[in-house]
Parts: sequence; structure tokens; C-alpha cells
Amino acid sequence: MTFQKVETNKGALTTLIVVFFFWGFIAAGNGVFIPFCKHKFNLDQFQSQLVDFAFYFAYFIGALFLFLFSSLRRNDIVGSWGYKKSIVYGLVLSLIGAVVMILMVNEESFYGMLLGLFIVALGFSIQQTAAQPFAIALGDPATGSGRITFCGGMNSLGSTIGPIVVAFALFGKAAVNDTEIAGLSLEKVTFLYVGVGLLFLVAAALFHFSKKVPAGVMTEKTEPAHKALYLLLTMTALLLICFVPIFKSYNGLNIGGVYINYILDGTEKITDALKLEFELYRLKWTFGALLIVVVSIFLAYFSSKKNETGWGALKYPQLVLGMLAIFVYVGVEVSIQSNLGELLKQPSFGGLTSAEIAPYISMFWGSMMMGRWAGAVGAFEFKKSTNQLLTILLPLLAFVLILGLSSLANYDIKPLLWYIICIVIQIGAFLYCRNRPATTLLVFGLLGMLFMISGVLSSGKFAIYCFLSGGLCCSIMWPCIFALSVAGLGKYTTQGSAFLIMMILGGGIIPPIQGKLADYLQSAQLEKVGFGIHNSYWVPVLCFAYLFVFAIVVRKALKKQGIDFENVAAEKGH
Repeated sequence: MTFQKVETNKGALTTLIVVFFFWGFIAAGNGVFIPFCKHKFNLDQFQSQLVDFAFYFAYFIGALFLFLFSSLRRNDIVGSWGYKKSIVYGLVLSLIGAVVMILMVNEESFYGMLLGLFIVALGFSIQQTAAQPFAIALGDPATGSGRITFCGGMNSLGSTIGPIVVAFALFGKAAVNDTEIAGLSLEKVTFLYVGVGLLFLVAAALFHFSKKVPAGVMTEKTEPAHKALYLLLTMTALLLICFVPIFKSYNGLNIGGVYINYILDGTEKITDALKLEFELYRLKWTFGALLIVVVSIFLAYFSSKKNETGWGALKYPQLVLGMLAIFVYVGVEVSIQSNLGELLKQPSFGGLTSAEIAPYISMFWGSMMMGRWAGAVGAFEFKKSTNQLLTILLPLLAFVLILGLSSLANYDIKPLLWYIICIVIQIGAFLYCRNRPATTLLVFGLLGMLFMISGVLSSGKFAIYCFLSGGLCCSIMWPCIFALSVAGLGKYTTQGSAFLIMMILGGGIIPPIQGKLADYLQSAQLEKVGFGIHNSYWVPVLCFAYLFVFAIVVRKALKKQGIDFENVAAEKGH
């Protein structure tokens, strides 16, 4: 499809920016919402991570259904709707989710709230599928990458502001401790989602009634991939089966030959040994879910090597490896901050309350913003000296902005001031990598490993800085992984992109794995306060290790296909 060269539709672009902003706002706000729910509803660390599971599993389900309908119709369903209508449909679905969220908040139902969050994210999955090409359609295609980069920057701004606003909505200005959370009213959460829902409604109306916004309809037939579809449906069914025993409670469960039925009159108790057995039981099923994803993807790839028919884009090694890379990247990005709130509550990490962690969650997502702002410089044709200067100044400007927002919200920012040392390390890495996607992924994957290992082997402020630096390392990874994964796919590029979007599923599986590992390790070392949540950060170490290896392996795979990976433009943003 070819778009005519037109002036940028600033009104529609502004509305689209609001959509990007709220993707980041709501996703990052989960970092504060998770520890709040843990104390409000008396959850363990694994159960609290179900907030992320509901949110990111919705992305997978949404992308899967779009792929299913596209396969049945043999054309891209988003393309046939048009990017404009797809954005509207996604916004309406998110509006329905906001309504469900409001109803369930009033009922103080945790699982009902998860349903509302799931529907909101389901709408996001449709919006994200259409948003990037839609941004290009809103003006001159030659400047489309600049609009996408700008929208991505607003997404990061939403991620930075979200934790602070959500913390205010939950706790107000009061210094609430964790034992007082159970008695707090969720009334402000209702107000928050009323505001969010109204913005969804206004944005949908603006898009729908604007006659100047191009429809962006695509009529090309897509390449059939029925075998890939069957595999993905099977994988989904197996994942759901895995999570059934994971969600079981102690009550009515046979563990180690002992049938537990302790909620009879409220007096029977579970021994520490049985708790440990139970945590191991759920940990096995959680890792089983991870294994299903990995095995399914590689099964598709090796099967396609024998017979390419019906597998579509899954016959390319760079895509298969990239799908796992996206899965791991989104997983580690979400998992670090989702478990960070619990870590900060430990005595050796500051002993903060749920009401005090917002500036740290904001700084993590702000670290993502720093990297994206610096990475966006390469999308513009500046002089080399100007490029280098902006690469240095923009992350520092973002750092000052984040501290300013936290200060305005009356948070103590002194503990975060020396984090600037980590930012300087990131700036040096950017200058060294010079927009080379494979090299960038290699360097930041290595830095991520080093930061996470240093954090696990230490404590206090130094360890907190190390874990926050995970945001700096993740900040530039999405465009690198995406560009390397779709390089050389040709007519399968759109299909490959859809498979990559599905792998946002990692944000729904890896955080619960870390949360369950934390519960298990703590059950094994009850006398060591905070041992479980601290040592659960070996999970991010392994994630960054895969991303490091992916950078090496995909470079070789692309070379065999005659592709110069270092010149692949990493123009897509997350």
C-alpha cells in the first residue's frame, strides 16, 4: 500500500500520542499496583505477579486471535479493517475493560480486577498491531519513522509518570505502612479508571469521526501458515493446562502423600515442610509453562526444515531465535520492576513501604525513557557531533525530569542521586555501539548480566542501583531484536512481525516464575529475611544471558543469508 505525500495530521497524531502514553502509563503503574494488591488481598509473591500475567497474556491472546482470523480469511484482518478502524476497535475494547475494572474495584474482587486489566490489554494488543503503520499514514511516509520514535518517547513518558500517579491514587499523600493497606478504600482507583476510560472514549471518537485521517486499508492476501496456527493453538491450550495447578491453593491438595484440607474451622495449620513441598509443586508447573513455549517454537522451526509448507515465517532461524528473544526481553523488563517493590521492603534494601516505592519504579521506567530518547537521535539526520552531544545530554535531561516529578510528588530523591553513575555507563555504551543493532544488543546484554549479578551478590543502595540499571539495558533492546529478527523475511515480514508481537507473552510468564522462585527460596530459608526475593533475581541474569547469546548467534545466521546485520535499521519502538 502506498500513502500519498501529505502534511502531518497533527490532530490525529496528538490523539495517537495519548494512546501510546497510556500503554506505558498503565503497564508501568502495575509496578506499584502489584505490591499494593499483595497486602490488600493477602497474596503471596507469585499471586501478586498474576497482575502481569493477566496484562501480558492478553497481548498474546489478542495477537493469536488476529492471526487466527487472518488465516481463516487468508488476508490480514487488521489491514482489511484499516488501521484507523483497528485503533478505534482496540480503544473501545480497552474502554470495556476500564468499565469492568471499575465494577470489580467496587466489589473489591482481585480476580475480577485481573479480568478488567486483561480486557484493557486485549484492546492494547489490537491498537499496537495497527499503531506503527498508522503513524506512518498520518503524514509523509519519509518522516514516518520520526513520528513512531516520537510516539515511543511519549510511551516512555507515560511509563515514568504512571507509578507516581497510581501511587497517589492508591495512597494519597499519607505515609501508609503495609499493615494499613488492607483497610484502604479502592475509591481512588475507581476515579483513575473513570478518567482512563473517558480518554479511551474521546480518543476513539476523535479517530472515528475525523474525515482527514486515512483509513489505511490493505487488501493484499497473506501467506497461509496453517501448521504454525495449529501449533500456536496447541501451545495456548497447554499453557492454560499448566496454569490450572499453579493457581491451586493449599486446601484440598495432595502433596507428598499428605492430603491437605486445613480450611475447615480455621484452626489447622500447614507445616513449613509442607509449604516448601507446595512451593516446589507450583514452581515445577510454572517452569513447565516456560518449557512449552521454548519447545513449541523450536519444534516449529525444525519441522519447517523438513517441509516448509504451512509454516510461513517460522522457517527462518533469525525469527525463531528472535521470538524467544522478544519473549525473554519483555519478560525481564517486566519482571525486574514487578518484583522490585517487594525487594525494597526488605530491611537490607531500605525497608520501604508500598507507599514509598513509587520513585524507584518511576526511575526504572524512566531508565527506559533515557535509552529511548538517546536511541531516537539516530532516526534524525544530525551532524555526527550533534548526534553525540544529544546522546549525552538527552539521558541526563530525562534523569533530571524524573527526579523533578518525584520531588513534586513529595518523595525523597536523595537516595537516587548517585544513580547518575549508571546513566554515564549507559551513555558510554551508546557512543560505542553507534546504532549497530547486533553490537548494541551484545553490549547491553552483557551489561545487563553484570548489573544483575552484582545486585544479587550485594545489598543496599548499590544493589538497588544495579537492579534499576536493568531498565537502562532493556531500553534499546526492542528495536534491535525486532530489526534483526525480521531481516531477510521478505514477503513473510508482516507475518513474522505478528509472531514477534505474540511473544510479549513473556511479560506474563517470566514475572510469575521469578515470583514463585522467590516464594520457594524463602520457604527453604525462613530464617533469612528477604533471601527469596533477593536471590530470585538470578532469573533476570539468565534472561540477559540469552539476549547476549542471541546477538552472537543471529549475527552468524544472517551472515549465512548474505545480510549485513550491522546496517539493518532499528526503527521500530516498543
